[in-house]
Amino acid sequence: MSDYFYTKKEAEKAILVGVALQSENISYNTMCEYLDELAFLAETAGAETVKIFTQNLDKPVTATFVGKGKLEEIRNYVEENDIDLVIFDDELSPTQIRNIDRELPGRKVLDRTTLILDIFAKRARTAEAKAQVELAQYQYMLPRLTGMWTHLERQKGGIGLRGPGESEIETDRRIIRDKITRLKEQLAKIDKQMTTQRKNRGKLVRVALVGYTNVGKSTLMNLLSKSEVFAENKLFATLDTTVRKIAIKNVPLLLADTVGFIRKLPHHLVESFKSTLDEVREADVILHVVDISHPQFEDQVRVVNETLSELLDKTNKPTITVFNKIDAFTYTKKDEDDLTPIERKNYSLEDLKQMWMSKQEGETVYISARSKENIEELKDKLYDIVKDIHSARFPFNDFLYQDFEAEEETED
Repeated sequence: MSDYFYTKKEAEKAILVGVALQSENISYNTMCEYLDELAFLAETAGAETVKIFTQNLDKPVTATFVGKGKLEEIRNYVEENDIDLVIFDDELSPTQIRNIDRELPGRKVLDRTTLILDIFAKRARTAEAKAQVELAQYQYMLPRLTGMWTHLERQKGGIGLRGPGESEIETDRRIIRDKITRLKEQLAKIDKQMTTQRKNRGKLVRVALVGYTNVGKSTLMNLLSKSEVFAENKLFATLDTTVRKIAIKNVPLLLADTVGFIRKLPHHLVESFKSTLDEVREADVILHVVDISHPQFEDQVRVVNETLSELLDKTNKPTITVFNKIDAFTYTKKDEDDLTPIERKNYSLEDLKQMWMSKQEGETVYISARSKENIEELKDKLYDIVKDIHSARFPFNDFLYQDFEAEEETED
């Protein structure tokens, strides 16, 4: 009998590099928050972060982004610890990539954009998502062709090299421009098909789940629609928009789960995914899902609101802010004799409720999609909004489903 040996592929070892830029008013604490997210991105891509390098600069160094001394420190650590990946939290110029690559021979040098594109390439499942990601990759690659292919010759496979062109050393700008043109034509056809599909759904009220990546949108989608949309505790678990027809009491509606947003989302990716985000643009109601257990959830809310304002062209839509993961929320209670200023970590859930009730123009609700806490309250709020829209849209038509509970209350 033959013996079989199974070897698990080891994760690539990575170091992260972040710079607090005074010219952009980025503080050290803000930079650390960005690097925490970058570490999560690296983990999602399959890398293990072993060390983080930081530096304070007025502005990036033109040639190498970081200073000469910091780059030398990075090179020494990389060589001594056999590091595979060096990931920068900001987008690097073609010149910076070439110069850093020259200082770190035999290592892969990535920026945040390349890492996100790699994750998207790994997660893409449908023809539309694959075409969108491929288009973004080519658009990012085009100005960086000089010197790129020698870099790819040395490194075969792995994080940052997934997708188009990794074995096509002879690819030039003309070929890539042709591919970009073909992909745009392909996406235009898909977009036309998707528009037809949306029209064929009739005039049912549309509700879109939006929010930062990994806040629990897909888990909430599964709960409300009783379906099995893929969900896991990693960034960008969902790329393809999923639409389900559901009913709350006697009102039918369409519920769409969309791709999550993130800080510093690559511009090419936003452009490529505009057809996917049409579900948000054409929605009647927005469910903005927020992970209230995250230490920087306020910043995540700001990022999503800024992205939505660009997508929706300042069109006001009924919005329910859904603060999810209250089961994971924790805070540090201040001692009564502690006279130091109160910090964010000292706010209880009740404190945050009071703060956000005064901030938000629309409805707010606090739930746990995982433990199903306060889900009925969310359904009631959503029902009231959808019912009003449905009644205005179909003034002479009864609802498709009979509300027996309402009839029983009337009889009593």
